[in-house]
Amino acid sequence: MTSKGNDVIFPLLLFIAVFKNTFGKNWDFGIDEDATSQDYPRDSLSNFTEFARNYGYAAEEHTVITEDGYILSIFRIPKGKNCRGRVRQPPVLLMHGLLQSSDSWLDAGPSAGLAFLISDACYDLWVGNVRGTYYGRRNVRLNPDADSQFWNFTSHEMGILDVPSIINYMLNETGSSELIYVGYSQGARIFFIMCSETFGYCDKIKVSINIAPAARVKYTRSVPIQLLTRFYAVTEPFLSGPRELEVLQKEGLIQKASSFFCKDSILAGTVCRAALALIDSYDPGSILTQTIRVLFGHFPAGTSARNLAVFGQNVIAGRFQKYDYGPSKNLELYGTVNPPLYNLNRTNMPVVLLHSENDLLVDSKDVQWLSAQLPNLIESYKVRHSTWTHFDNCYSRYTNITIFLKIREYLHKYSKYGSV
Repeated sequence: MTSKGNDVIFPLLLFIAVFKNTFGKNWDFGIDEDATSQDYPRDSLSNFTEFARNYGYAAEEHTVITEDGYILSIFRIPKGKNCRGRVRQPPVLLMHGLLQSSDSWLDAGPSAGLAFLISDACYDLWVGNVRGTYYGRRNVRLNPDADSQFWNFTSHEMGILDVPSIINYMLNETGSSELIYVGYSQGARIFFIMCSETFGYCDKIKVSINIAPAARVKYTRSVPIQLLTRFYAVTEPFLSGPRELEVLQKEGLIQKASSFFCKDSILAGTVCRAALALIDSYDPGSILTQTIRVLFGHFPAGTSARNLAVFGQNVIAGRFQKYDYGPSKNLELYGTVNPPLYNLNRTNMPVVLLHSENDLLVDSKDVQWLSAQLPNLIESYKVRHSTWTHFDNCYSRYTNITIFLKIREYLHKYSKYGSV
């Protein structure tokens, strides 16, 4: 996906998004604020608990407050609708990718969404969210619309603060001493950051299953993602206001316009499908048109400019490293001119990696590099479906017969039945 047309279209969209964030808060592209389910798919308008209940799943919302005051909504499906026996232990934590939220695990519907599949396999499933998404856009002291400091974070803070807080909350609520972690893309990245930078939390993980893990991203082949992250790697130090520092948020220009246009089945199956293929790659027939109509109601889910900047810095440097403030401030904060690398040797619990050759965002060469760094790698599994993409992991209708078979294998291996 490297045509000249792509190189023009994405920067144009990016310029519009930045311009709108800075100057035009109320652009709506004719989108009706009072849209009903007659206009949009019901699921695209549903939050996590509503979405799950649409299909008969009992879902709970829980609130986690991090050490630095971010308020995160996380969700639980204690037992899947199709679980006919006892629930297995320990509980499972499922973490989303960059610019996604917990809703991404439902968007493919009950036959393919991993939240449905894992809970139906009789696991106590918890689904997390990180700061900066629409489920993590609150703080006990800071106002995201007025305080620029709210957006002063990257995946580093997600790893050292968000995930540990969610783990503490989960274990306290369930009475379990450990859990199984399933992370996708950024959700895997922040797991490795947690293990590198904190003590004790990774000891609570029985096994970590990482899907398309975005740790080192040296060989990312997605032209739009390279342009987006490199753009913010250059411009983020010059941004100051909350409107500039919050990027690709829900109800922002890109999400709102995407949701509006992609609710139409014809546009969803053509233009919106092409947009996904532009970002990632194309897997014919894998993502249903109905799923596309739904997912753009929840995607993109928002993050900070600094978080995109650190991904861009990592792409440019080809290293899995902390945020680069420049030589002078790096020396002051880190004691070194260059940002330190994350220490993957500390990820010493059993680890499973899943990846694919057709993934343009997380290249197999980066996954192979990651495999060589991990002291307790159990398996690095390449999806056999040759056209499997990065987005397929969330949205494909074939998830249940591709990655879920491998995920379930390790969930079963590292769990047991709990009490009735």
